[in-house]
Amino acid sequence: MKLFVEADVQPEVLAGERIAVLGYGSQGRAHAMNLRDSGFDVVIGLRPGGKTTAKAENDGFQVLPPDQAVDGAGLIAFLAPDMVQASLYEAIESKLKANATLLFAHGFNIHYGRIEPRDDLDVVLIAPKGPGDLVRRQYEAGRGVPCLMAVAQDVTGNAKARALAYAHGIGGTRGGVLETTFGEETETDLFGEQAVLCGGLSELIVRGFQTLVDAGYQPEVAYFECMHEVKLIVDLLHEGGLAKMHEFVSETAKYGDLTQGPRVVDEHTGERMKQVLKEIQDGTFANNWVAEYESGLPEYTRLMEEDLRSQIETVGKELRGRMAWLRE
Repeated sequence: MKLFVEADVQPEVLAGERIAVLGYGSQGRAHAMNLRDSGFDVVIGLRPGGKTTAKAENDGFQVLPPDQAVDGAGLIAFLAPDMVQASLYEAIESKLKANATLLFAHGFNIHYGRIEPRDDLDVVLIAPKGPGDLVRRQYEAGRGVPCLMAVAQDVTGNAKARALAYAHGIGGTRGGVLETTFGEETETDLFGEQAVLCGGLSELIVRGFQTLVDAGYQPEVAYFECMHEVKLIVDLLHEGGLAKMHEFVSETAKYGDLTQGPRVVDEHTGERMKQVLKEIQDGTFANNWVAEYESGLPEYTRLMEEDLRSQIETVGKELRGRMAWLRE
């Protein structure tokens, strides 16, 4: 493992360069603001009339159409949603100067070949391991969110140094920058989202809630046990791994964890996780997601509406409305 820190940065490799940030969502806003506060010249590229244009302008940035924003820029950060990046690249490719750097925060479009960059461009990845809001807050506090770094194309001989200088600009070298590949970042990120962080965890919560409700327990009590208290455990795991979680829960909870957890998440779950990973690795998931997006998101929309109409959401919304501290 190679972990890069502030002492490894060569800031001169981006000296005097304009950085064009394409997209102004969670990551785009955080990166742009951190880079500006680090002394970089930053311009925002958004389609005319985009919903985040006013926010970027109110934050004091110059906002231009993407093809104008990238004209003359030394580094172009692709921070727009995955599904629009391929068409965005097509729209700006002719305006990119030779030896410029294309930077991505997720490797999806490069790894799956949806974008094939010109061969006179550096192509790098800087992926903060946290949402944009956290990237910004940690930077403002003098800290930084750890990042992953990868190089897919190095025509200048300085691709890694330029990526690291960018990571430094958003605060990443304060937390440490771990070297990886576009493939490893993409596949592990998708797997984590699907099997554990979003898909796996939310499904476990919902099924636990429904098991208690179906058995006749009050939905409100089931919500507290299966949804509300998840934060307590996740915070302990985040702060100190399994050891800290075991330290701060009861002996009864620990015994139940060690003896009953493997009954719920067992070898069959592991086999299904392997299948999820296989479909990420062979491109099945990417192809399905692209096809769904291009068809207008009918199944995505149906499933989302079903999710948000579920009983746990109805009960949770009412209970959270009584918890004023959640809005602070």
